[in-house]
Amino acid sequence: MKRSNRLAWMGAIAIAALILLSLFAAPNNSKIHVGSTYNRAPDGYGAWYNFMQNQGISIERWQKPFSEIRPENSPVTLLVVSSYPRDTTLDSQEREWVEKGNTLVILGVGGRVTEADFSTLQKSPQGDIKIDTRRRNKKVSQKQIDLGDRFGAIVWQEKYKQGNIIFSTTPYLAANAYQDNFSNFKYLADLVQKNSKTILVDEYIHGYKDADVRQKESEGDLSTFFAKTPLFPILIQAGILLLALIWAQNRRFGKLVTLDTPFTDNSEAYIQALALVLQKADTTDFVIEMVGKQEQLQLQKALGLGQIPLEHKALLNVWVEKTGASAADLDAVLKLQSRKQPMSEQELLSWLGKWRTIRSIRNS
Repeated sequence: MKRSNRLAWMGAIAIAALILLSLFAAPNNSKIHVGSTYNRAPDGYGAWYNFMQNQGISIERWQKPFSEIRPENSPVTLLVVSSYPRDTTLDSQEREWVEKGNTLVILGVGGRVTEADFSTLQKSPQGDIKIDTRRRNKKVSQKQIDLGDRFGAIVWQEKYKQGNIIFSTTPYLAANAYQDNFSNFKYLADLVQKNSKTILVDEYIHGYKDADVRQKESEGDLSTFFAKTPLFPILIQAGILLLALIWAQNRRFGKLVTLDTPFTDNSEAYIQALALVLQKADTTDFVIEMVGKQEQLQLQKALGLGQIPLEHKALLNVWVEKTGASAADLDAVLKLQSRKQPMSEQELLSWLGKWRTIRSIRNS
């Protein structure tokens, strides 16, 4: 096959691949599923939804537009876990619905970042509620606050005629990440049950829709999909590639120049990629286990204790004997290392800093 024919075939394949990728491999926006009861990730609400069902509480996933909620015999509570920080101002439809005696619970509204610690435990009748956010609302009156501290409100309630609206500055009030802190689950369960027996969880905002809604909105139809696809930008890209192909077959660009391949440190690239994955997955316990194990083995090696992990007490005794330093710092990092609860990012950084201090004492 001649060189010009090869170029033509390669160009045609490239254009076809570009069109197919543009149509079918567009990036998936996973952020929309944050807070969904179908989501089993740490930022989902699947565990809380199962908790409510196991308690025998009547709860239902709502997979239709807000406008289709029709209260029958009793007021309705709608739980909305926002994927993005939203404003506390209600639109006219929401306000009218709440004023009729219904309750709207919105988790994840905007709030100012304060000087509060990122992780705090807030007192409540259900026990200590774990909150992981510095965002507070300082404009709420004290009698409206249901959960808060000296920096402002975290959860508060506002009255709209016969109905109520409950806001939370954190969207993760009872997310899957808090399964070990059962008070969070009980607290949210109490919030949604206060004013009504019918509880709905908004899944429509997370992209889940009933079959009749999808049909009404003309989704799932291939022809409709293509009608909504931005073909014009795709055609422009294809045209540019075609022009480049024509130019390549009719112009000479000179001799081929071999480019130097940049050196890549595979080990460093692997470590960075793994660190990014662990950060995205919020898997601090794995990091703590691996780093802690290696740090302890390096410490034992420096103290002449071999590579078999020692009991903490034995290691502390040898540490004091060999270095003359206090056992308090080493005891602190070992205890944090054996703690089963996940650490926050700040706690992890503090723990790594303490290991750095241990290494400096060891090497001095």
